[in-house]
This record gives sequence, structure tokens and C-alpha cells, in this order.
Amino acid sequence: MNEIIEGFIQAGELIISLDPEVLEITARSLLISLAATLIASLIAIPIGGFIHFREFGGKRGLITIIQTLYALPTVIAGLFVFLLLSRVGPFGFLGLLFTPVGMIIGQTVLVIPLMVGMTLIALSGVKQSIQDEVVSLGATTAQTVATIIKEARFAIMGGVILGFGRAISEVGAAMIIGGNIRGYTRVLTTAIALETSMGNIAFSIALGIILLVIAMIVTAALFLVQER
Repeated sequence: MNEIIEGFIQAGELIISLDPEVLEITARSLLISLAATLIASLIAIPIGGFIHFREFGGKRGLITIIQTLYALPTVIAGLFVFLLLSRVGPFGFLGLLFTPVGMIIGQTVLVIPLMVGMTLIALSGVKQSIQDEVVSLGATTAQTVATIIKEARFAIMGGVILGFGRAISEVGAAMIIGGNIRGYTRVLTTAIALETSMGNIAFSIALGIILLVIAMIVTAALFLVQER
């Protein structure tokens, strides 16, 4: 028990003293996850809008597949991207494996289904009466779509925040694709796993506290968005 308490004390000292390695790992984690979230948003939100506003055969089945992918294990997503970026894969010539860019791709693949699903839920949550009123006022199809998206913007933003939360907290894909290289691809989750296995409890606790604080900020932001 004393060792655990001492570990928390040392972790606090690392954070307060702004330990360079702690700051480096934290900054890299935020940069990779934010980039992945932005790219995933640019892909997922239009896809979600297209699925919602268009009628086509197999739409219900496609939505079911997307909802199933909510629970896509991170190691499976990591393995899929690893195979694509490996030397024998179709994109191996790009040399993106074990790089931050490769990790961004992995996290993007991981969160896209969640964001598409949240976009569909957000758009479906807009009352039909609003759409009927806009149409009755003579709005074009584009104006109607724009109005519905505007009404659902806070719910869509909630999906984006959820996507960021999943991206920064995952470890499987980051470990497989990034390789946990010190000073290059090591992020909060992979560093915690490594340092704990090496017995560096204080350092692991420091990184864990930072990750927990980020999770709390994400949760608070999601709550505020939902309130809107």
C-alpha cells in the first residue's frame, strides 16, 4: 500500500514539474487523436447524411452493419490497417507503418463507424414536423437538408466528441500500427502499458492521471453539447 501511495506522490511531482517526456507523450497523443477525429468527421458526417437523406436498397442492412462496427475491437482495426500498410500490403510502398501518420489512419478507421452512426441518430432525432414545415414554406431539397443538419448540429458534435474519446483511449491499434517507439509513436495508452510492465509505477500513474483528466474533459464537453 505504501508503494502505491508513494507512486501517486511521485506521479504528482512528475506532472507538477512538467516532466519533458510526460509532456511529449501527452502532446503526441492529443495531436494524433485530434487529427484522426478531424479526418473521420470529414468522412463520416457526409456519409451519415447521405444514408439518412437517400432511399436505396439495403439501407437497413447497411445501418445494421454500421451499428455492429460500434464495437469493433481496436486490435482488429489495428490488424486491418497493419495489413494494408505492411511491406507486403497494397500501401506498403508509402512507408507509413510504425509512423504517427499510420496511427492517425488506424484511429480514423476505428472511429468512422461510430461517427456515422451518431450522425444518423442525430439526423433521425429531428422532428418530422420541422421538415414538413420547411417544405411547406417552399424550401428546396438543399435548403431542407441544411435546415435539418442545423437542427441536429449539437447532436452531431456530440458524436464527434465521442469519436475523439474513443480515439485517444484506444491501445490495440496504436500498439500494432505505431510500434510504441519512444520519442516517435509512443502515446499515453501504449506508454502506460509498457511502463507498468517495466515496474515504473509512478510514471504510469502520472500518464494515467493525465489520460483520466482528458477523459473527464471529453465527458464534460459531451454533457454540455447534449444540454444544448
